[in-house]
Amino acid sequence: MITDVARRLWAEPRAPHAPRRVWRDGVLLAVVVAGALAEGLLRTSVTWRPFAIVLTVGLASTLLWRRTHPLAMVTVAFGALVVVDLASLAAGTDGSVVLGTTAFVLVLVYALFRWGSGREVVLGTAVVAVGFTVGMVRDWTTLGEALLGVLVVTFPAVLGVSVRLSRTSRAQRIDQVRLRERELLARELHDTVAHHVSAMVVRAQAGRVVGVTDPAAAVDALGVIEAEGVRTLAELRLMVGALRDGEGPDLAPGRGLADIPALAASLGSVTPVEVRVAGDVVGVGPSVGAAVYRIVQEALTNVARHARHPTRVAVDVAVEPRQVRCTVTDDGEPVLGGRAPGYGTVGMTERVTLLGGTIRIGPGDHQGWVVDAVLPLARVAA
Repeated sequence: MITDVARRLWAEPRAPHAPRRVWRDGVLLAVVVAGALAEGLLRTSVTWRPFAIVLTVGLASTLLWRRTHPLAMVTVAFGALVVVDLASLAAGTDGSVVLGTTAFVLVLVYALFRWGSGREVVLGTAVVAVGFTVGMVRDWTTLGEALLGVLVVTFPAVLGVSVRLSRTSRAQRIDQVRLRERELLARELHDTVAHHVSAMVVRAQAGRVVGVTDPAAAVDALGVIEAEGVRTLAELRLMVGALRDGEGPDLAPGRGLADIPALAASLGSVTPVEVRVAGDVVGVGPSVGAAVYRIVQEALTNVARHARHPTRVAVDVAVEPRQVRCTVTDDGEPVLGGRAPGYGTVGMTERVTLLGGTIRIGPGDHQGWVVDAVLPLARVAA
């Protein structure tokens, strides 16, 4: 059991999507450098003052690479402090050799546990333990202070693990949402293809029966078969592409533009919903129509759950020659910090992106919330 846990920990990969650098890194570095200069110049009990200042300022640069190279930065910082402490012990130096500002190395400990791989965490923990032990030996006072030091070093490690587990849990929930969408798409793929293929078979049978007595009817049947075949191919390309991408949101046909008024009526009992569908909806493919329906459905659900005192909701669907624009707005009161994005928002964004469209979800210019999606319109032969 313990061996299995150790093996899994050793094989644990790095946390994904570690940012190389953000603006806060520059601010943190400036604060550390300024603190080192101030402490080095004003503190009277510092031994090897110029060296202590240069050491602290130099090690502060490790903060810039703490996410992308956590083990290396921990090794550099704690390794340098170990060397300095050992040199101080050998020289019998009294007083403090390093500045208190070097406490920034706790940020490196946090980054190690937040972003490092399992192997890096294990090795980095050993480096930190050695550095802490040498520091305690050099500046030994009481057992209570030693225990306090252990707690101080442990806190950023626990914090890093907690944040990492929280982000991992959210990513797993998002993956589960996407997996459910893929399963639904695969299940409904049969219904889509079966509908078109059944129509093709019926027309082919009818054409064969009347082919001798009514050649014109047979030609018409071939035209219908061709149109159904084009529709089937278009749907298959779209859906198989979704499955191949591995992040397939639900694009399969079911409900479409014609079902939006009934959908809006379900919310209308609570908040009045105005629906406007303009343009030629006949030529809109079932997958695009289903995606628009799901976008409106999720947007209205968010209004019901999150909007503060809305008095009106507007659903505007415009079918243009090359695209479909779907806009859902409400006049709810502004919410400080905006509305928290949910997993339904992830689904909306995935659907629109996969179809080659764009979507904007956010506060309106003056009040309320806006969901504005644009989907390219791929028409099929009628």
